[in-house]
Amino acid sequence: MKTIYLDNNATTQVAPEVVEAMLPYFTELYGNASSMHTFGGQIHGRIEVARAQVAELIGAEPDEIIFTGCGSESDNTALMSAVECNPAKRHVITTRVEHSAILNFCKHLAGKGYRVTYLPVDTLGRLNMDALLESIDDQTAVVSIMCANNETGVIFPIEEIGKMLRARGILFHVDAVQAAGKIPINLKELPVDMISLSGHKLHAPKGIGVLYVRKGTRFCPYLIGGHQERGRRAGTENVASIIGLGKACEMAKKEIAWGTAPLAALRDKLEAALLKSCPDAVVNGDRENRLPNTTSISFEYVEGEAILLRLNEYGICASSGSACTSGSLQPSHVLRAMGIPYTAVHGSVRFSLSSYNRQSEIDRVIEVLPPIIKELRSYSPFGRDKFEQYCRIDAARAD
Repeated sequence: MKTIYLDNNATTQVAPEVVEAMLPYFTELYGNASSMHTFGGQIHGRIEVARAQVAELIGAEPDEIIFTGCGSESDNTALMSAVECNPAKRHVITTRVEHSAILNFCKHLAGKGYRVTYLPVDTLGRLNMDALLESIDDQTAVVSIMCANNETGVIFPIEEIGKMLRARGILFHVDAVQAAGKIPINLKELPVDMISLSGHKLHAPKGIGVLYVRKGTRFCPYLIGGHQERGRRAGTENVASIIGLGKACEMAKKEIAWGTAPLAALRDKLEAALLKSCPDAVVNGDRENRLPNTTSISFEYVEGEAILLRLNEYGICASSGSACTSGSLQPSHVLRAMGIPYTAVHGSVRFSLSSYNRQSEIDRVIEVLPPIIKELRSYSPFGRDKFEQYCRIDAARAD
């Protein structure tokens, strides 16, 4: 059975061209870039080529790029550096819909006495800009806001936010893990101080990330040790993955230049067909301002895990907005922040496409999913009234 992979916001296929670029660094060019001899020393030059390729994708300078182990490390490093470099300021601002790498680090900071403001979003997942403006004070060390949400694909007004913060002299970090390689990012124009990327979201391998730090931004390293990354991130370089990320960024830049309309058209076809054929289905988030590959659809009065299990029987991979833990459905914090009804949150499914997806795959999902929804609703032990009651009970537990 052929796998239909529609979970690209979770991770992506490593592009064949990326694998090919990486292979020599496992077998032939296996030296340590810090070595004095020529065999190892030549690796340093290859790393710098990859650094330039990454910089080119986001409109940065090569020496503003720091290679890390993943997006989470980049996020943690950015926030840690911001507060370490501004010890007199004890206030951090973020949003309620960030990735756990940000939310949990902010929770960590709160445990150390920092004041954290979590900005709300509206029912379409859009940021409340008035709330951001009102939250800023003379104790604000850093504002961290994602470029695009990983569940809904909603894109945030990074340029507008950056201008507001720059005028007030406040550091601005952006988690662009989901956005990089999908939409244009030009840091020559965007007023952002630090930005996080992750290789496995754009067809590079897992275990490689990037933190961009604008020239002139005060920075404290998270990992202390050797001189690697100009003393900004210690540890022997993950050379093969760095090379792979460079190649992936080179390819992503070309894809963005070609345009993302075909990818968005596939997404829109899937979305329109499911909304038409599945009663009580709704798209979550701002449909006019989102990533071209992402749709989050809620199918009311049915559990998302059951949908995914049935899709899996057909080789279709997607993800849910809920996670089943200890017999209780814990709803997506993103959809909860948007005020989505619990009857819909529990039945949310995210489809995230890539350039490797084909029309025939979308047609197969359109064929398979509506009967699954109908079937699951038909033998649900709840029924609408009891399902709503169950969701209210579960909402009280979650709160």
